Amino acid sequence: MSMDFDVIVIGSGFGGAITACRLAEANYKVLILERGRRWDKTSYPRTPSDMWTWNNDAPEKEHGWLDMHVFPNTPMAIPNVAVATGAAVGGGSLIYANISCEAPASAFAAAWPPEITYAELQPYYDKVAKFMNVQKVPTNQWTKRMQLMQEGANKIGKGDRFKQLELAVTFDPAFTYDQPDPFNILKSKRFTNDQGVEQGTCVHLGNCDIGCDADAKNTLDRNYIPWAEKHNAEVRPLHLVTDIAPVSGGYKVSFDRLDNNTRTPGSQTARIVVVAGGSLGSTELLLRCREDNGSLPDISPFLGSHWSSNGDFLTPAFYSGRAINPSEGPTIACAIDFLDRSVDGQSFWIEDGGFPNLLRDYFTRLNQAPQKNLAAKLLLDAFSHMLGAGELHNVMPWFAQGVDAANGTLALHHSLLTGAPTLSLQWDVAKSKPTIDAIVKMHLSLSAATGGYPVVPPTWSVLNMLITPHPLGGCGMGTSVLNGVTNHAGEVFNYKNLFVIDGAIVPEALGVNPSRTIGALAERASALIAAHGR
Repeated sequence: MSMDFDVIVIGSGFGGAITACRLAEANYKVLILERGRRWDKTSYPRTPSDMWTWNNDAPEKEHGWLDMHVFPNTPMAIPNVAVATGAAVGGGSLIYANISCEAPASAFAAAWPPEITYAELQPYYDKVAKFMNVQKVPTNQWTKRMQLMQEGANKIGKGDRFKQLELAVTFDPAFTYDQPDPFNILKSKRFTNDQGVEQGTCVHLGNCDIGCDADAKNTLDRNYIPWAEKHNAEVRPLHLVTDIAPVSGGYKVSFDRLDNNTRTPGSQTARIVVVAGGSLGSTELLLRCREDNGSLPDISPFLGSHWSSNGDFLTPAFYSGRAINPSEGPTIACAIDFLDRSVDGQSFWIEDGGFPNLLRDYFTRLNQAPQKNLAAKLLLDAFSHMLGAGELHNVMPWFAQGVDAANGTLALHHSLLTGAPTLSLQWDVAKSKPTIDAIVKMHLSLSAATGGYPVVPPTWSVLNMLITPHPLGGCGMGTSVLNGVTNHAGEVFNYKNLFVIDGAIVPEALGVNPSRTIGALAERASALIAAHGR
Protein backbone atom coordinates (compact mmCIF):
# COMPACT_ATOMS: atom_id res chain seq x y z
CA MET A 1 0.00 0.00 0.00
CA SER A 2 1.36 3.40 -1.00
CA MET A 3 1.84 5.74 1.96
CA ASP A 4 1.06 9.45 1.95
CA PHE A 5 4.16 10.25 4.03
CA ASP A 6 7.28 8.54 5.29
CA VAL A 7 6.68 9.87 8.79
CA ILE A 8 3.73 11.36 10.64
CA VAL A 9 4.65 13.13 13.88
CA ILE A 10 1.81 13.74 16.32
CA GLY A 11 2.63 16.81 18.37
CA SER A 12 5.31 19.50 18.05
CA GLY A 13 6.85 19.87 21.52
CA PHE A 14 10.43 18.93 22.34
CA GLY A 15 10.00 15.31 21.26
CA GLY A 16 7.98 15.93 18.12
CA ALA A 17 9.68 19.05 16.78
CA ILE A 18 13.19 17.65 17.13
CA THR A 19 12.33 14.24 15.67
CA ALA A 20 10.48 15.82 12.74
CA CYS A 21 13.37 18.19 12.09
CA ARG A 22 16.07 15.53 12.06
CA LEU A 23 14.08 13.10 9.91
CA ALA A 24 13.22 15.87 7.44
CA GLU A 25 16.94 16.67 7.27
CA ALA A 26 17.48 12.99 6.43
CA ASN A 27 15.11 13.38 3.44
CA TYR A 28 12.08 11.70 4.98
CA LYS A 29 8.73 13.10 3.85
CA VAL A 30 7.38 14.38 7.19
CA LEU A 31 3.96 15.56 8.32
CA ILE A 32 3.49 17.19 11.74
CA LEU A 33 -0.05 17.10 13.13
CA GLU A 34 -0.42 19.60 15.99
CA ARG A 35 -3.66 20.06 17.94
CA GLY A 36 -2.86 23.69 18.83
CA ARG A 37 -2.54 26.92 16.88
CA ARG A 38 0.45 28.85 15.63
CA TRP A 39 1.15 31.84 17.86
CA ASP A 40 3.37 34.90 17.67
CA LYS A 41 3.67 38.28 19.38
CA THR A 42 0.69 39.58 17.39
CA SER A 43 -1.63 36.89 18.79
CA TYR A 44 -0.37 35.96 22.28
CA PRO A 45 -3.22 36.09 24.80
CA ARG A 46 -3.03 39.22 26.91
CA THR A 47 -6.48 40.02 28.32
CA PRO A 48 -9.00 37.82 30.16
CA SER A 49 -11.20 37.79 27.07
CA ASP A 50 -8.44 36.28 24.93
CA MET A 51 -8.25 32.55 24.24
CA TRP A 52 -5.93 31.40 27.04
CA THR A 53 -7.13 27.86 27.64
CA TRP A 54 -7.64 24.65 25.74
CA ASN A 55 -11.01 22.96 26.26
CA ASN A 56 -10.79 19.17 25.90
CA ASP A 57 -14.57 18.93 25.67
CA ALA A 58 -14.87 21.46 22.83
CA PRO A 59 -11.41 22.17 21.31
CA GLU A 60 -13.03 23.29 18.06
CA LYS A 61 -14.42 26.27 20.00
CA GLU A 62 -11.73 26.92 22.59
CA HIS A 63 -8.16 26.16 21.53
CA GLY A 64 -6.01 28.36 23.70
CA TRP A 65 -2.43 27.42 24.48
CA LEU A 66 -2.75 26.29 28.11
CA ASP A 67 -4.38 22.92 28.82
CA MET A 68 -5.10 22.52 32.54
CA HIS A 69 -5.95 18.98 33.68
CA VAL A 70 -7.31 18.50 37.19
CA PHE A 71 -7.10 14.94 38.62
CA PRO A 72 -8.85 12.91 39.70
CA ASN A 73 -11.74 13.98 37.53
CA THR A 74 -14.18 11.32 38.71
CA PRO A 75 -17.40 12.40 40.47
CA MET A 76 -17.12 13.22 44.20
CA ALA A 77 -13.33 12.71 44.19
CA ILE A 78 -11.04 15.27 45.81
CA PRO A 79 -8.44 16.62 43.35
CA ASN A 80 -4.82 15.93 44.28
CA VAL A 81 -2.94 16.80 41.08
CA ALA A 82 -3.29 19.58 38.50
CA VAL A 83 -1.18 19.43 35.35
CA ALA A 84 -0.48 22.35 33.01
CA THR A 85 0.46 21.45 29.44
CA GLY A 86 0.90 23.41 26.23
CA ALA A 87 -1.27 23.29 23.11
CA ALA A 88 0.54 25.10 20.30
CA VAL A 89 2.91 24.73 17.40
CA GLY A 90 6.03 24.39 19.51
CA GLY A 91 4.19 22.62 22.32
CA GLY A 92 5.32 23.27 25.87
CA SER A 93 8.25 25.42 24.71
CA LEU A 94 5.82 28.33 24.42
CA ILE A 95 4.75 28.16 28.07
CA TYR A 96 7.87 26.86 29.83
CA ALA A 97 10.41 29.01 31.69
CA ASN A 98 13.27 28.56 29.18
CA ILE A 99 15.42 26.30 31.39
CA SER A 100 17.68 24.00 29.35
CA CYS A 101 19.64 21.73 31.68
CA GLU A 102 21.05 18.25 31.73
CA ALA A 103 19.78 15.69 34.20
CA PRO A 104 22.45 14.50 36.65
CA ALA A 105 24.16 11.19 35.92
CA SER A 106 22.45 9.74 39.01
CA ALA A 107 19.06 10.15 37.29
CA PHE A 108 19.95 7.29 34.93
CA ALA A 109 21.21 4.87 37.58
CA ALA A 110 17.97 2.86 37.71
CA ALA A 111 14.67 2.29 35.87
CA TRP A 112 16.11 3.09 32.42
CA PRO A 113 17.01 0.53 29.73
CA PRO A 114 20.78 -0.22 29.88
CA GLU A 115 21.32 1.60 26.58
CA ILE A 116 20.33 4.93 28.14
CA THR A 117 23.08 6.44 30.28
CA TYR A 118 24.29 9.95 30.91
CA ALA A 119 27.36 9.28 28.76
CA GLU A 120 25.18 8.01 25.92
CA LEU A 121 23.03 11.14 26.01
CA GLN A 122 25.89 13.63 26.40
CA PRO A 123 26.47 14.32 22.67
CA TYR A 124 22.73 14.71 22.16
CA TYR A 125 22.46 17.10 25.10
CA ASP A 126 25.14 19.16 23.35
CA LYS A 127 23.25 19.13 20.04
CA VAL A 128 20.08 20.47 21.67
CA ALA A 129 22.01 23.19 23.51
CA LYS A 130 23.74 24.36 20.34
CA PHE A 131 20.62 24.30 18.17
CA MET A 132 18.57 26.22 20.73
CA ASN A 133 21.40 28.70 21.39
CA VAL A 134 21.24 28.37 25.19
CA GLN A 135 22.89 31.07 27.32
CA LYS A 136 23.19 32.20 30.93
CA VAL A 137 21.99 35.59 32.10
CA PRO A 138 24.94 37.98 31.64
CA THR A 139 26.62 39.03 34.88
CA ASN A 140 25.51 42.65 34.41
CA GLN A 141 21.83 41.59 34.14
CA TRP A 142 21.24 39.55 37.29
CA THR A 143 17.72 39.98 38.60
CA LYS A 144 16.96 40.74 42.25
CA ARG A 145 15.66 37.17 42.56
CA MET A 146 19.01 35.78 41.42
CA GLN A 147 20.79 37.98 43.95
CA LEU A 148 18.40 36.80 46.67
CA MET A 149 18.98 33.15 45.73
CA GLN A 150 22.74 33.52 46.02
CA GLU A 151 22.35 35.41 49.31
CA GLY A 152 20.13 32.66 50.68
CA ALA A 153 22.55 29.91 49.66
CA ASN A 154 25.43 31.75 51.33
CA LYS A 155 23.50 32.44 54.54
CA ILE A 156 22.58 28.78 55.06
CA GLY A 157 26.17 27.75 54.37
CA LYS A 158 25.45 26.26 50.92
CA GLY A 159 26.93 28.94 48.68
CA ASP A 160 28.85 26.33 46.68
CA ARG A 161 25.55 24.80 45.59
CA PHE A 162 24.30 27.97 43.92
CA LYS A 163 24.62 28.02 40.13
CA GLN A 164 23.28 29.84 37.13
CA LEU A 165 21.22 27.86 34.65
CA GLU A 166 21.36 27.84 30.87
CA LEU A 167 18.30 29.37 29.21
CA ALA A 168 16.92 29.11 25.70
CA VAL A 169 16.99 32.91 25.51
CA THR A 170 19.09 35.34 23.46
CA PHE A 171 20.63 38.11 25.54
CA ASP A 172 22.25 41.39 24.55
CA PRO A 173 25.44 41.83 26.64
CA ALA A 174 25.04 45.61 26.36
CA PHE A 175 21.60 45.60 28.03
CA THR A 176 21.57 47.03 31.55
CA TYR A 177 19.01 47.83 34.24
CA ASP A 178 20.75 51.17 34.79
CA GLN A 179 19.68 52.67 31.48
CA PRO A 180 16.57 54.86 31.23
CA ASP A 181 13.37 52.88 30.66
CA PRO A 182 15.15 49.49 30.38
CA PHE A 183 12.02 47.34 29.97
CA ASN A 184 11.00 48.97 26.70
CA ILE A 185 10.47 46.64 23.75
CA LEU A 186 12.29 49.19 21.59
CA LYS A 187 15.50 48.35 23.48
CA SER A 188 15.42 44.84 22.00
CA LYS A 189 17.87 44.34 19.11
CA ARG A 190 16.57 42.47 16.07
CA PHE A 191 18.65 39.72 14.46
CA THR A 192 18.29 36.62 12.29
CA ASN A 193 19.09 33.32 13.99
CA ASP A 194 20.94 30.33 12.53
CA GLN A 195 17.69 28.83 11.25
CA GLY A 196 16.86 32.00 9.30
CA VAL A 197 14.15 33.24 11.68
CA GLU A 198 14.05 36.85 12.88
CA GLN A 199 14.17 37.33 16.64
CA GLY A 200 15.02 40.01 19.20
CA THR A 201 17.21 40.16 22.29
CA CYS A 202 15.87 39.92 25.84
CA VAL A 203 14.82 43.13 27.59
CA HIS A 204 13.67 41.37 30.78
CA LEU A 205 9.93 41.86 30.27
CA GLY A 206 9.09 38.89 32.51
CA ASN A 207 6.52 37.42 30.11
CA CYS A 208 8.40 34.18 29.41
CA ASP A 209 5.43 31.95 30.27
CA ILE A 210 2.81 33.87 28.29
CA GLY A 211 4.69 34.68 25.08
CA CYS A 212 7.82 36.77 24.67
CA ASP A 213 6.96 40.13 23.10
CA ALA A 214 10.61 40.65 22.16
CA ASP A 215 10.96 37.27 20.37
CA ALA A 216 14.01 36.60 22.56
CA LYS A 217 12.76 33.22 23.75
CA ASN A 218 14.23 30.46 21.59
CA THR A 219 11.07 28.39 21.35
CA LEU A 220 10.79 25.41 19.01
CA ASP A 221 8.79 27.43 16.49
CA ARG A 222 11.90 29.63 16.14
CA ASN A 223 14.43 26.85 15.40
CA TYR A 224 13.64 23.15 15.03
CA ILE A 225 10.22 23.58 13.40
CA PRO A 226 11.18 26.19 10.77
CA TRP A 227 14.32 24.16 10.02
CA ALA A 228 12.11 21.12 9.47
CA GLU A 229 9.91 23.19 7.16
CA LYS A 230 13.00 24.32 5.22
CA HIS A 231 13.56 20.61 4.61
CA ASN A 232 10.01 20.19 3.28
CA ALA A 233 8.24 19.03 6.42
CA GLU A 234 4.58 20.03 6.50
CA VAL A 235 3.01 21.40 9.70
CA ARG A 236 -0.75 21.27 10.14
CA PRO A 237 -2.00 23.19 13.19
CA LEU A 238 -5.41 22.53 14.74
CA HIS A 239 -5.35 18.84 13.85
CA LEU A 240 -6.43 16.66 16.79
CA VAL A 241 -5.45 13.00 16.33
CA THR A 242 -8.12 10.47 17.31
CA ASP A 243 -6.72 7.09 16.25
CA ILE A 244 -3.69 5.18 14.95
CA ALA A 245 -4.38 1.94 13.10
CA PRO A 246 -1.99 -0.49 11.38
CA VAL A 247 -2.44 -0.82 7.63
CA SER A 248 -0.41 -2.63 5.02
CA GLY A 249 2.97 -0.90 4.85
CA GLY A 250 2.48 1.36 7.87
CA TYR A 251 -0.25 3.14 9.80
CA LYS A 252 -3.35 5.23 9.19
CA VAL A 253 -3.60 8.26 11.46
CA SER A 254 -7.11 9.63 11.89
CA PHE A 255 -7.74 13.16 13.09
CA ASP A 256 -10.29 15.93 13.45
CA ARG A 257 -9.45 19.25 11.84
CA LEU A 258 -10.57 22.05 14.16
CA ASP A 259 -11.91 24.99 12.22
CA ASN A 260 -14.79 27.48 12.50
CA ASN A 261 -16.27 25.75 15.55
CA THR A 262 -16.44 22.42 13.71
CA ARG A 263 -14.54 19.15 13.73
CA THR A 264 -13.89 17.75 10.26
CA PRO A 265 -12.65 14.12 10.18
CA GLY A 266 -9.68 13.17 8.02
CA SER A 267 -6.77 10.74 7.83
CA GLN A 268 -3.28 10.26 6.39
CA THR A 269 -0.96 7.27 6.15
CA ALA A 270 2.74 6.84 6.82
CA ARG A 271 5.37 4.11 7.14
CA ILE A 272 6.46 5.54 10.50
CA VAL A 273 4.37 7.22 13.17
CA VAL A 274 5.86 9.18 16.05
CA VAL A 275 3.53 9.95 18.95
CA ALA A 276 4.76 13.11 20.67
CA GLY A 277 1.76 14.55 22.48
CA GLY A 278 3.50 14.77 25.85
CA SER A 279 3.08 12.62 28.94
CA LEU A 280 -0.69 13.07 29.13
CA GLY A 281 -1.45 13.40 25.41
CA SER A 282 0.57 10.44 24.19
CA THR A 283 -0.61 8.17 26.98
CA GLU A 284 -4.26 9.08 26.47
CA LEU A 285 -4.06 8.54 22.71
CA LEU A 286 -2.51 5.08 23.09
CA LEU A 287 -5.01 4.16 25.81
CA ARG A 288 -7.86 5.11 23.47
CA CYS A 289 -6.28 3.11 20.64
CA ARG A 290 -5.89 0.04 22.84
CA GLU A 291 -9.09 0.13 24.86
CA ASP A 292 -11.75 2.12 22.98
CA ASN A 293 -10.80 1.91 19.31
CA GLY A 294 -9.22 -1.53 19.47
CA SER A 295 -6.74 -0.42 16.81
CA LEU A 296 -3.59 -1.16 18.87
CA PRO A 297 -4.69 -4.03 21.14
CA ASP A 298 -1.21 -5.40 21.86
CA ILE A 299 0.30 -2.36 23.59
CA SER A 300 1.98 -3.29 26.86
CA PRO A 301 -0.17 -3.53 30.00
CA PHE A 302 2.47 -1.21 31.50
CA LEU A 303 0.82 1.68 29.58
CA GLY A 304 -0.19 4.48 31.93
CA SER A 305 2.02 3.47 34.84
CA HIS A 306 4.91 5.20 36.61
CA TRP A 307 3.62 8.71 35.98
CA SER A 308 5.51 11.50 37.75
CA SER A 309 4.87 15.14 38.64
CA ASN A 310 8.66 15.66 38.70
CA GLY A 311 8.33 17.07 42.20
CA ASP A 312 7.35 20.59 41.15
CA PHE A 313 6.56 22.92 44.04
CA LEU A 314 6.29 26.66 44.69
CA THR A 315 6.35 28.52 48.04
CA PRO A 316 5.91 32.31 47.90
CA ALA A 317 7.62 34.43 50.52
CA PHE A 318 6.90 38.08 51.28
CA TYR A 319 9.65 40.60 52.08
CA SER A 320 8.67 43.73 53.98
CA GLY A 321 10.47 46.80 52.68
CA ARG A 322 12.49 44.85 50.12
CA ALA A 323 11.79 44.89 46.39
CA ILE A 324 12.11 41.47 44.76
CA ASN A 325 10.37 42.40 41.48
CA PRO A 326 9.37 38.88 40.37
CA SER A 327 7.93 40.26 37.13
CA GLU A 328 11.30 41.51 35.89
CA GLY A 329 13.74 39.34 33.99
CA PRO A 330 13.67 35.67 32.95
CA THR A 331 11.13 33.61 34.89
CA ILE A 332 13.81 31.23 36.22
CA ALA A 333 17.56 31.72 35.96
CA CYS A 334 19.41 29.90 38.77
CA ALA A 335 19.30 26.99 41.21
CA ILE A 336 20.61 25.73 44.55
CA ASP A 337 21.49 22.08 43.95
CA PHE A 338 20.57 19.36 46.48
CA LEU A 339 20.27 16.59 43.89
CA ASP A 340 22.89 14.56 45.81
CA ARG A 341 20.31 13.62 48.50
CA SER A 342 22.27 15.44 51.18
CA VAL A 343 19.04 16.85 52.69
CA ASP A 344 16.78 14.29 54.36
CA GLY A 345 17.83 11.70 51.77
CA GLN A 346 15.83 13.49 49.05
CA SER A 347 16.95 14.67 45.61
CA PHE A 348 15.79 18.15 44.56
CA TRP A 349 16.89 21.61 43.64
CA ILE A 350 15.56 25.06 44.47
CA GLU A 351 14.98 27.65 41.74
CA ASP A 352 13.98 31.28 41.63
CA GLY A 353 10.49 31.79 40.29
CA GLY A 354 8.73 34.66 38.57
CA PHE A 355 5.46 35.62 36.95
CA PRO A 356 4.25 38.23 34.47
CA ASN A 357 2.51 41.42 35.53
CA LEU A 358 -0.54 40.30 33.58
CA LEU A 359 -1.07 37.44 35.98
CA ARG A 360 -2.46 39.62 38.74
CA ASP A 361 -4.98 41.33 36.45
CA TYR A 362 -5.99 38.01 34.92
CA PHE A 363 -6.64 36.27 38.23
CA THR A 364 -8.36 39.31 39.69
CA ARG A 365 -10.81 39.45 36.79
CA LEU A 366 -11.19 35.68 36.84
CA ASN A 367 -12.15 35.86 40.50
CA GLN A 368 -14.83 38.41 39.62
CA ALA A 369 -16.35 36.20 36.94
CA PRO A 370 -19.87 34.94 37.75
CA GLN A 371 -18.90 31.34 36.93
CA LYS A 372 -15.60 29.54 37.45
CA ASN A 373 -14.69 26.01 36.44
CA LEU A 374 -12.71 23.75 38.76
CA ALA A 375 -9.36 24.53 37.13
CA ALA A 376 -9.97 28.26 37.59
CA LYS A 377 -10.94 27.77 41.24
CA LEU A 378 -7.77 25.80 41.93
CA LEU A 379 -5.59 28.41 40.28
CA LEU A 380 -7.30 31.16 42.24
CA ASP A 381 -6.78 29.26 45.48
CA ALA A 382 -3.10 28.67 44.69
CA PHE A 383 -2.52 32.36 44.04
CA SER A 384 -4.97 33.86 46.54
CA HIS A 385 -2.23 34.68 49.04
CA MET A 386 -0.46 36.68 46.32
CA LEU A 387 -3.61 38.44 45.17
CA GLY A 388 -4.32 39.54 48.74
CA ALA A 389 -0.91 41.13 49.03
CA GLY A 390 -1.71 44.06 46.80
CA GLU A 391 1.52 45.02 45.09
CA LEU A 392 3.61 41.97 44.22
CA HIS A 393 7.02 43.61 44.01
CA ASN A 394 7.98 42.15 47.41
CA VAL A 395 7.15 38.49 46.60
CA MET A 396 9.80 35.83 46.07
CA PRO A 397 8.30 32.70 44.46
CA TRP A 398 10.69 30.00 45.71
CA PHE A 399 10.35 27.20 43.16
CA ALA A 400 11.68 23.62 43.02
CA GLN A 401 11.72 20.25 41.33
CA GLY A 402 12.50 16.92 42.96
CA VAL A 403 12.61 13.18 42.47
CA ASP A 404 9.16 12.07 43.54
CA ALA A 405 7.87 8.48 43.79
CA ALA A 406 6.74 8.36 40.12
CA ASN A 407 3.89 6.08 41.14
CA GLY A 408 0.95 7.64 39.31
CA THR A 409 -1.25 5.59 36.97
CA LEU A 410 -3.06 7.14 34.02
CA ALA A 411 -6.19 5.38 32.77
CA LEU A 412 -9.42 6.03 30.90
CA HIS A 413 -12.50 6.78 32.96
CA HIS A 414 -15.85 6.30 31.23
CA SER A 415 -18.83 8.42 32.23
CA LEU A 416 -21.67 6.42 33.75
CA LEU A 417 -24.16 8.66 31.94
CA THR A 418 -22.67 8.99 28.47
CA GLY A 419 -19.91 6.40 28.34
CA ALA A 420 -17.53 9.09 27.07
CA PRO A 421 -13.90 8.42 28.01
CA THR A 422 -11.74 10.94 29.83
CA LEU A 423 -8.22 10.64 31.17
CA SER A 424 -7.96 9.90 34.89
CA LEU A 425 -4.98 9.70 37.23
CA GLN A 426 -4.59 7.63 40.37
CA TRP A 427 -1.83 9.21 42.45
CA ASP A 428 -0.75 8.13 45.92
CA VAL A 429 0.73 11.46 46.90
CA ALA A 430 1.77 10.15 50.32
CA LYS A 431 4.71 8.31 48.76
CA SER A 432 6.04 11.59 47.36
CA LYS A 433 5.43 13.53 50.58
CA PRO A 434 9.02 13.14 51.89
CA THR A 435 10.34 14.86 48.74
CA ILE A 436 7.85 17.73 48.94
CA ASP A 437 8.38 18.11 52.69
CA ALA A 438 12.16 18.41 52.14
CA ILE A 439 11.56 21.08 49.49
CA VAL A 440 9.19 23.02 51.75
CA LYS A 441 11.67 22.76 54.61
CA MET A 442 14.39 24.27 52.42
CA HIS A 443 12.04 27.01 51.16
CA LEU A 444 11.28 27.94 54.76
CA SER A 445 14.97 27.91 55.67
CA LEU A 446 15.97 30.13 52.74
CA SER A 447 13.10 32.53 53.45
CA ALA A 448 14.04 32.83 57.12
CA ALA A 449 17.72 33.35 56.30
CA THR A 450 16.89 36.24 53.96
CA GLY A 451 14.20 37.93 56.04
CA GLY A 452 11.16 36.67 54.16
CA TYR A 453 7.76 35.50 55.40
CA PRO A 454 6.90 32.26 53.57
CA VAL A 455 3.35 31.04 52.98
CA VAL A 456 3.04 27.36 52.09
CA PRO A 457 0.17 27.14 49.55
CA PRO A 458 -3.02 25.72 51.09
CA THR A 459 -3.33 23.46 48.05
CA TRP A 460 -0.52 21.49 49.73
CA SER A 461 -0.80 22.30 53.44
CA VAL A 462 -4.56 21.58 53.50
CA LEU A 463 -5.30 19.40 50.46
CA ASN A 464 -1.95 17.67 49.82
CA MET A 465 -2.43 18.68 46.19
CA LEU A 466 0.37 19.27 43.69
CA ILE A 467 0.43 21.44 40.58
CA THR A 468 2.98 20.60 37.90
CA PRO A 469 3.98 21.88 34.44
CA HIS A 470 6.46 18.99 34.02
CA PRO A 471 4.50 15.70 33.77
CA LEU A 472 6.62 12.66 32.94
CA GLY A 473 5.92 9.00 32.23
CA GLY A 474 2.94 6.93 31.17
CA CYS A 475 4.69 5.30 28.19
CA GLY A 476 7.93 4.50 29.97
CA MET A 477 10.98 2.96 28.33
CA GLY A 478 11.80 -0.59 29.33
CA THR A 479 13.40 -3.79 28.16
CA SER A 480 10.14 -5.63 27.39
CA VAL A 481 6.37 -5.37 27.72
CA LEU A 482 6.84 -6.56 31.29
CA ASN A 483 8.42 -3.29 32.41
CA GLY A 484 7.82 -0.73 29.69
CA VAL A 485 5.79 0.47 26.73
CA THR A 486 8.71 1.31 24.42
CA ASN A 487 12.31 0.20 23.96
CA HIS A 488 15.33 2.47 24.40
CA ALA A 489 14.66 4.18 21.05
CA GLY A 490 11.01 4.89 21.87
CA GLU A 491 9.66 2.16 19.57
CA VAL A 492 6.44 0.66 20.94
CA PHE A 493 6.76 -3.01 21.82
CA ASN A 494 4.78 -5.23 19.39
CA TYR A 495 4.41 -2.40 16.83
CA LYS A 496 7.26 -1.89 14.39
CA ASN A 497 7.78 1.72 13.28
CA LEU A 498 5.39 3.12 15.90
CA PHE A 499 7.30 5.36 18.29
CA VAL A 500 6.65 7.50 21.35
CA ILE A 501 9.24 10.26 21.65
CA ASP A 502 8.46 12.81 24.36
CA GLY A 503 8.24 13.13 28.13
CA ALA A 504 5.93 10.11 28.31
CA ILE A 505 8.85 7.71 27.78
CA VAL A 506 10.86 9.05 30.74
CA PRO A 507 10.49 6.19 33.25
CA GLU A 508 11.07 8.14 36.47
CA ALA A 509 11.33 11.66 37.85
CA LEU A 510 14.40 13.61 36.80
CA GLY A 511 14.26 16.18 39.59
CA VAL A 512 15.27 18.95 37.17
CA ASN A 513 13.58 20.78 34.29
CA PRO A 514 13.15 18.00 31.70
CA SER A 515 13.14 19.78 28.31
CA ARG A 516 16.76 19.17 27.32
CA THR A 517 16.60 15.52 28.40
CA ILE A 518 13.49 15.02 26.27
CA GLY A 519 15.28 16.81 23.44
CA ALA A 520 18.36 14.61 23.81
CA LEU A 521 16.21 11.47 23.73
CA ALA A 522 14.57 12.79 20.55
CA GLU A 523 17.93 13.60 18.93
CA ARG A 524 19.12 10.08 19.73
CA ALA A 525 15.93 8.33 18.61
CA SER A 526 15.75 10.19 15.31
CA ALA A 527 19.41 9.35 14.63
CA LEU A 528 18.65 5.66 15.23
CA ILE A 529 15.59 5.76 12.99
CA ALA A 530 17.54 7.38 10.17
CA ALA A 531 20.53 5.06 10.63
CA HIS A 532 18.37 1.96 10.36
CA GLY A 533 16.59 3.27 7.27
CA ARG A 534 13.13 2.50 8.57
